[in-house]
Order: sequence, then C-alpha cells, then structure tokens
Amino acid sequence: MSGELGAFVYDALKTAVEHVVGKLKEGKKLTTEDIFLLYLGSILREMGELRTEIARLEQRLDETNRRIDETNRRIDEMNKRIDAVADLLSKRIDSLQTILLDIQKLLIELVKTK
Repeated sequence: MSGELGAFVYDALKTAVEHVVGKLKEGKKLTTEDIFLLYLGSILREMGELRTEIARLEQRLDETNRRIDETNRRIDEMNKRIDAVADLLSKRIDSLQTILLDIQKLLIELVKTK
C-alpha cells in the first residue's frame, strides 16, 4: 500500500512541478505554493539521486565483500596447507630424533665395548 501511495505522490508532485515550470517558461508570477512545489520537487530529485548513489554503493560493497570472502577462502586453504606441511615436518623431525637417539645408543655401546 505505501509503495502505491509513494508512487502516486511522486507522480502528483512531478505533474505539479511540471505545471510550475510551465508557468516559469511563460514568465508568470509564482505563488508561494508554486515555490514550495519547486522546492519539494528539488528535494524529491535529490532523494532519487541519493537512492541511486546508495544502490551503487551497496553494489560496490557487495562486490568488495565477495572479494574479501574469496580472499578469506584462499587464506584458509593456505593455512590448511601450511598446517599439513608443519605436521609432516614435525613427524620427520620426530623420526630423525629417534634415529639420532638410536645412533647415540649404538655409539655409547661401541665405546663401552672397546
């Protein structure tokens, strides 16, 4: 209902402003109401421009958010790869430590047997 009312008011104001502009073109004197209608028309036009700008900014924000989401997804994938490499390196280090301990034990036994 309010959408229909808003459209009706917009059309009525637009028609009234066009009538006042016609009076201006004819060089007729404007009444206080005519000036008020011109003022309302300019406010309405500016509101329309603001709505257009807001829609454009919302679209840019949506695009920026999409790009941020994509970047976050890539960062998450990279973190998973880094974690996998860290786990693999940790296992290798543990394995090398075990081998070094075994070698150390063998060397100690070798020294004891001499």
